[in-house]
Amino acid sequence: MNIVVGVTGGIAAYKAVNVIRGLVLAGHDVHVIPTDAALRFVGRPTFEAISRNPVHSDLYEGVAEVRHVAIGQAADLIVIAPATANTLAKLAHGIADDLLTNSVLASTAPVVVAPAMHTEMWQNPATVANVALLRERGITVVGPAVGQLTGKDSGPGRMSEPDEIVAAALAAVGPRDLAGRRILISAGGTREALDPVRFIGNRSSGKQGVALAVAAAARGAEVALIAANLEVDAPQHVSVTHVSSTLELEAAVSAAAADADVVIMAAAVADYRPESVADTKIKKETQGDTLQLTLVKNPDILRGLTERRTPGQVVIGFAAETEQDRTALIALGVAKAARKGVDYLVVNMVGWTEGFATESNAIIVLSGTGDIVSEASGSKAAVADSVLDLLV
Repeated sequence: MNIVVGVTGGIAAYKAVNVIRGLVLAGHDVHVIPTDAALRFVGRPTFEAISRNPVHSDLYEGVAEVRHVAIGQAADLIVIAPATANTLAKLAHGIADDLLTNSVLASTAPVVVAPAMHTEMWQNPATVANVALLRERGITVVGPAVGQLTGKDSGPGRMSEPDEIVAAALAAVGPRDLAGRRILISAGGTREALDPVRFIGNRSSGKQGVALAVAAAARGAEVALIAANLEVDAPQHVSVTHVSSTLELEAAVSAAAADADVVIMAAAVADYRPESVADTKIKKETQGDTLQLTLVKNPDILRGLTERRTPGQVVIGFAAETEQDRTALIALGVAKAARKGVDYLVVNMVGWTEGFATESNAIIVLSGTGDIVSEASGSKAAVADSVLDLLV
């Protein structure tokens, strides 16, 4: 999609950078229109670097191409974050005295605003009336949240978190084809303790699982995320349970799975754990030149889920493999799909520089009988949507 992000002159403008980033990582073409006041908080180079597009803010630039109209006409979605009280008033009354408000007025695209201001300004009768008018016209208002404001103030008026704004923005234009569905997703990588200091783990960041959770929520699903040692922020708009080890993940997933219509096991789960865990830090002075560990097999969480699945429940597994040959990679996936008893298996190739902890992914989706039913590559957000498309 062609998305216009308007940034107005509030201190929360620094958080707009992550809104822009989230939309870009979701695979969209993002064009930023900051007001002059916004540029006093965050510089133009930052917006250009994050959006990967030139940034325009002057109403009288690009006159030959009628830019003040063309940007709005080309937009599939307009997001304004933060939206100050002044901007909300302009939008409510059709005032177009800068490039941003001109673009909104010239557009027929859905508009999403994320207000940010002090509590007294948010609760002022003029702002209350303006927001009510905007909602009446179909504009989506995200937040504001209650929390710490600029200075010592605290209360309603804090801009919602970027991932919440991104999810609401995409939901405003995206399909609601998962509305009413309950989806359980695991993400991240489990860690098996050796002692109070060290663990055996893997390189999974949880980005793909989080992308699945964000995409499913944007498409209307009720999402529960079981998060194992995420290296990215957990989304604010879904139910999140944090775990660390494989046994903790198994307990959390088993407890939540009974109520889920769909279970997506995207977490990277340790196959083995130490037979015993030291109560104190293991010291090299007492261990000598070598350290021997005895590992025991962890329970097969995915197989357990398929064996206990409720009628009609769909179970999707993930398989991270280092096999470089496509034919051999698919063969590994076919065998695993049969062994695990899943409805679908998402196979992705991982290595030192691909798969784990990256911004992109490439997948092959197999049915439970081993047929290739889908392939996708690109940002992890785009890959997430392709999995959900198949699910629908």
